[in-house]
Amino acid sequence: MKKYLLIFLIFAGTIFAQNKPYLILISFDGFRWDYLDRGLTPNLNYLKENGVSALSLKPSFPSKTFPNHLSIITGMYPENHGVIANDFVDPFTLNKYSIRDTSAVRSDKWYLGEPFWATAKRQGIKTASYFWPGSEIPLEHKHPTYFEHYEHNRNYDIRIEGVINWLKLPYNERPNFITLYFDAADTYGHRYGPNSPEVNSAISKLDSLTGSLIAKLKEINLYDSTNVMIVSDHGMAEIDNQRSINIESITGKQPIIDGIGPVMMIKPEDGQIEIVYKKLKEKEDHFKVYKREEVPGNYHFSNNAFILPLILIAEPGWSLIDERAAKRQNNYTNKGNHGYDNSHLDMHGIFIASGPAFKQNYKTGTIKNVDIYPLLCKIFKIVPRKNIDGKLENIEFLLK
Repeated sequence: MKKYLLIFLIFAGTIFAQNKPYLILISFDGFRWDYLDRGLTPNLNYLKENGVSALSLKPSFPSKTFPNHLSIITGMYPENHGVIANDFVDPFTLNKYSIRDTSAVRSDKWYLGEPFWATAKRQGIKTASYFWPGSEIPLEHKHPTYFEHYEHNRNYDIRIEGVINWLKLPYNERPNFITLYFDAADTYGHRYGPNSPEVNSAISKLDSLTGSLIAKLKEINLYDSTNVMIVSDHGMAEIDNQRSINIESITGKQPIIDGIGPVMMIKPEDGQIEIVYKKLKEKEDHFKVYKREEVPGNYHFSNNAFILPLILIAEPGWSLIDERAAKRQNNYTNKGNHGYDNSHLDMHGIFIASGPAFKQNYKTGTIKNVDIYPLLCKIFKIVPRKNIDGKLENIEFLLK
């Protein structure tokens, strides 16, 4: 009896290994939902026609890069996965997390959620990342099976070649789940604004890269068996220096003012919260101020100890600044920004998916980025974490 059971288990394991899907999750940072309507994306349209697409992908709040890449890959809102902004301070130790600080980015202490690659790896699936926030943590159970350390200026074609080389590995060594990241739409959106010719050039370039990936997958005979999912972390809004509010001119200098731009957090002196809150409330114009415990529930932005007592959210297109930022404002030339209310359409991104797991030529309305993690678990037939915010029932209708 034991012999037959062993034979059955080996056979079942072989069948499962052969049936593991391939999926490449691609992030076009800052690619706004309506960039697809500019007549510049024939390859993305090809994927839409042969797969599924959403009207838009709603980011989590704040609509910033690192918080939303982690919401996509963990299925959790930033208040729960821990990375509440691109840059923020631990008010208890005054240690800082910054996307420009390699040591902080690779430190496990900031990350509370479990990324999909860790869930998959634990359940016997090989994974890889050609860049994604959180993928460089130097703990074996936290990072993908294969990963590259982030290098902002690395050539885009080299990134695609790296993904293809992973898929060329011997069958038992190659990853089934791979992430891939490109910054162009975000970089040019900040620098020149979302309606600029430079952003249109970035859209065309990203579409060409999509075509290149499709062609290379066909060359290695894996296109028909690979799911390609393209998402973006947020959109982009037009800004200019004339639409800025110097918050320190209202509150005076405070012990901790964390963040400038669309969102700012303040920790006043002990006993001064009500006083500072009242000052801001009286001047509330083109921004809203909330006490942490009173932040509207749809933001999911109050249940974290690193969220400071007062949260200010600017009206889209406006910027919150402090005295230091005000002094250097003439040198600040960016034309676009993000981080605003995640319900505002300018903050929404894209969702396109094509491959054997998905319906064909199927369109849906807006979907939430926290629902992607449980969708990935469903595709790979693995058990998701139970503490996630995403819900499979919101998104599984996209599957065949």
